[in-house]
Amino acid sequence: MISNKAKYAFRALLAVAAEPEGESLTSAEIARRHAIPHKFLEQILLDLKKAGILDSRRGKSGGYVMLRPADTISFGEVLRLFEGPLAPLPCLSRQAYRRCEDCVSEANCAIRREFGRAYDASRRVLDSRTIADALGNGSSGFEILPEERQAG
Repeated sequence: MISNKAKYAFRALLAVAAEPEGESLTSAEIARRHAIPHKFLEQILLDLKKAGILDSRRGKSGGYVMLRPADTISFGEVLRLFEGPLAPLPCLSRQAYRRCEDCVSEANCAIRREFGRAYDASRRVLDSRTIADALGNGSSGFEILPEERQAG
């Protein structure tokens, strides 16, 4: 599961990206519209600003604006920003690789192979889908079944 911090970051990005080009959105407005604790949101917005994704404006028409186009910001990039490496095993991580202490042979490890397949598939999706895609027609191409909602 992703953290609330990452989930709120996605909500904030989607809110700012949905504004007409050049229009800003205040942190208070984002917090109110999307039920995000304001102080927590301010930390998230600062992280997004430091990462070069958002910019802030001061003054009467102040608030947050997109610094980069929404179609250049992938879900994978944002998730890594807030969650760190996405790999389920340290031996699969590209950013934080570490050999598993109890592993005899990475090349022959069935656990690494199977989790590697799942990780590659999820990474491809997360790195190919953008904030702009999410603002599109709303169709994700799949449906979460009621039993999957309960299991999560």
